[in-house]
Amino acid sequence: MKFRRPAPDPLEINLTPLIDCLLFLIIFFMLSTTFTKASKLQISLPEAKGDVAPASAHNIEVSVSASGVYAVNGQVLASKQATSLRSAIEKASEGRRDVPFMISADGNTPHQAVVTVMDVAGQMGFQGLSISTRQPEDK
Repeated sequence: MKFRRPAPDPLEINLTPLIDCLLFLIIFFMLSTTFTKASKLQISLPEAKGDVAPASAHNIEVSVSASGVYAVNGQVLASKQATSLRSAIEKASEGRRDVPFMISADGNTPHQAVVTVMDVAGQMGFQGLSISTRQPEDK
């Protein structure tokens, strides 16, 4: 009697478990990775080359010195507190919120002092805040 030889099964590599393992590893590494922010960024502040805006008859200009002292329309405030800044702006605006609002800050002013002025103006309802700049010097 002649028996047939069993035909060899074709070799197949099942990739499904391998793909599953790779996906689990990718998800694990994505979730366990921490993204750090570079804390020592070198930035250069921009200079503006725009036209000077026409002066308005009634506007509010808040100046901030290098030490963080505020002045509203040339009147120096005795305190660096936001409440005194708010009352001085209220007095200068005479209750109007549609007047132009200009912030002039020294180049060495702490960032917090400028943010405080912007925050107080935003809480009071001023919409058009402007930050004064200087023309760049030609070298």
